[in-house]
Amino acid sequence: QVQLVESGGGLVQAGGSLRLSCAASERTFNIYAMGWFRQAPGKEREFVAAISRNGGNTYYVDSVKGRFTISRDNDKNTVHLQMNDLKPEDTAVYYCAADKGPAPRKEYEYWGQGTQVTVSS
Repeated sequence: QVQLVESGGGLVQAGGSLRLSCAASERTFNIYAMGWFRQAPGKEREFVAAISRNGGNTYYVDSVKGRFTISRDNDKNTVHLQMNDLKPEDTAVYYCAADKGPAPRKEYEYWGQGTQVTVSS
């Protein structure tokens, strides 16, 4: 069972940047497709980005295309989400997720505890 721990959230002004990281406990990290989701207060959890097992394919929700970049380092068992040009509507708790199935996907088996991102206007 893989454990996921997110970090890198915080408070930033609109137009700023943050880099989220997700560290996985599983040594066979490269068998997992990885995803980032977010949930704003009063809203349902939303898909943000996903990356295939070898990092060769990435997927994004339209609202973050051109601003967010997902990447992974299989040697370090980590996945990152670089977020640029942040907007107040990006404010949410961001979750890292892992699954042995292919990306993109709607359901993931393993989830982190989440990290808060707050963007002030």
